[in-house]
Amino acid sequence: MEADFSLIQRKTTVSAGNLSIQLNKLKKAGYLEITKQFKGNYPQTTCKISKKGMEAVTEFFESMESYKTIQKEIVIGPTV
Repeated sequence: MEADFSLIQRKTTVSAGNLSIQLNKLKKAGYLEITKQFKGNYPQTTCKISKKGMEAVTEFFESMESYKTIQKEIVIGPTV
């Protein structure tokens, strides 16, 4: 998965400064690879999720599914 800075900013509706800080935190954690280059005369920043990042996202979604199952059992009761 890969996206440029402008697309991420439009989709998240956060300021450029805030997004830049958060992306750099993810890069330092090893979750993103950030490439800076020029396209014509304009700077272009591209973010690509790393293998470690994809593993973390997968683990997060698996945890959320487990959480949903537990919540369902609390509200409805365990399924047999």
